[in-house]
Amino acid sequence: MTEYGRGYSSEPWHPEDPLYGDQGSSRGQEQQPQWDGQQAHRYPQQADPYAQQQYNGGWDGSQGGQLPYDPYDPYGQQPPADPYGGGGPDHYAAPEAYPPPQHPHPPQQAQQPPQGMRQQQQYQQPPHPQQGEPYYDEGTRADDDWRAGPEPHEPEPREPEHAFFADRGEDDDRDDADPREERRGGRERRGKKTKKNKRRSGRACLVVTLFFAGAVGTVGYFGYDFIVSHFGSAPDYEGDGTGDVQVDIPENSTILQMGLALKQAGVIKSADAFSEAAVDSKKDKILQPGTYSLRKRMSAASAIELMVNPKSRNGLTIREGLRSADVYKLIDKKLHLKTGTTKDVAETDAKSLGLPSWAKDSPKTKDPLEGFLYPSTYSVGEKAKPAAVLKQMVTRANQVYARYDLEGNAQKLHLESPMQLLTVASLTQAEGKYKHDFVKVARVVYNRLKPNNTETYGLLDFDSTVNYARSKSTLDTGSVDDLRHFNDPYNTYKFKGLPPGPIGNPGEEALRSAIKPAKGNWYYFVSINPEKTLFAETNEQHERNRRIYLKEQEKNK
Repeated sequence: MTEYGRGYSSEPWHPEDPLYGDQGSSRGQEQQPQWDGQQAHRYPQQADPYAQQQYNGGWDGSQGGQLPYDPYDPYGQQPPADPYGGGGPDHYAAPEAYPPPQHPHPPQQAQQPPQGMRQQQQYQQPPHPQQGEPYYDEGTRADDDWRAGPEPHEPEPREPEHAFFADRGEDDDRDDADPREERRGGRERRGKKTKKNKRRSGRACLVVTLFFAGAVGTVGYFGYDFIVSHFGSAPDYEGDGTGDVQVDIPENSTILQMGLALKQAGVIKSADAFSEAAVDSKKDKILQPGTYSLRKRMSAASAIELMVNPKSRNGLTIREGLRSADVYKLIDKKLHLKTGTTKDVAETDAKSLGLPSWAKDSPKTKDPLEGFLYPSTYSVGEKAKPAAVLKQMVTRANQVYARYDLEGNAQKLHLESPMQLLTVASLTQAEGKYKHDFVKVARVVYNRLKPNNTETYGLLDFDSTVNYARSKSTLDTGSVDDLRHFNDPYNTYKFKGLPPGPIGNPGEEALRSAIKPAKGNWYYFVSINPEKTLFAETNEQHERNRRIYLKEQEKNK
């Protein structure tokens, strides 16, 4: 419906009209409004091709009307010109005669011309419209605020989302602001948070919460562990336990290592409880490595009492360097057996006791178990069998020898087999009186084994090997000439190189010294006293050292 006298029309914009009119319609023949009293000519290239009739009337700005938008003069700097000079009134006053031009860019705001003055309406070039933004009629009066109405493009209001599940913070509001918000003013935008901003803010909140929760949990765990380990009692069983279990504790084990071995065997609940009980009972200095017959799920205090009590322990101690023949005698005595019983079992059951393959190195060995009855303390009950006791010792020896890699180290030392390395360890144990001299004694053995040895010419010349061959233990082995005629493979005065096998059961210190001997050119040594052993590179030096030894012996008589 057309409203007369207001100077605007509600009809839609026709983009196909070159000058905001339809060339093929009747409206193209209608006249355009003209300013009263003034005329201005358009530029020649901007002339209206449809303006062939004279305008019949002017437009009074006092009526609140609005001139049509001129796309060639968007800012109203020049008044429109009537090329025909028509200034008569519009007798029809039909709004359809003045089709409102529509521009793709709607104006932001129209200004109301002052009363009594006639001037062209000025517009500001708005930014390009966003998709879905409505267009407003160019004929709207300047005092009609288009912001007062509801926004047609805004969605229906939704229930606000909780900030915890939001995604973004307030700092992102400005980055994501709609250009229309800039036109509407910053006051409406400030204080608003988009849902996207809320989701980002909630995600950051969740990450921070999880971080602090993890930190608190970590601190709590380590704090609890610290309090328990420093101020709380260590986990422990109660009572004397049940069943039987045999535990092997390696040589040179500390109290804590003993506790770990007992815990692994299921005897005690924790190594800390064992250490605390040992210190509290002042028995930490008494406990020794060895093989023990204990019970499972014992309290730490009960396990310690059983380990230090000889009657409950049934301990059998094999000292370092002891020969196998002496070990057999100790087992017979412990089990109340006839002398020689264990020796017979060793000869008949040697192959079933678990010896390594390299133990059968030489058929000339006097005893296949020599060197494999490892020195330690073993728990032996009164009803134990000799074969079971021997197997314990062989098993322990295999564990220690595997730990020291006898096979690999024998190759490094240019020995023929691990059996020879074990033999060197037994010689070091037998010849060296004191452990602090073992590394030098082992070096003397290796030096005498050298083929270019011009001191002993490849002979070891050890009395210990002769005593082993004779099953004796004495310092008086006879003259060297007599020893040269003693025909036995263990006689190192007659046969060059190492004897067929070990001459005893070496301990761990002798084994380590044989693997890593000291560096030196010594061929001789003599022990003067426990604190002093003299080593020599030549026979002359050795004779001088021997005279010192004899004088020392005379003083001690």
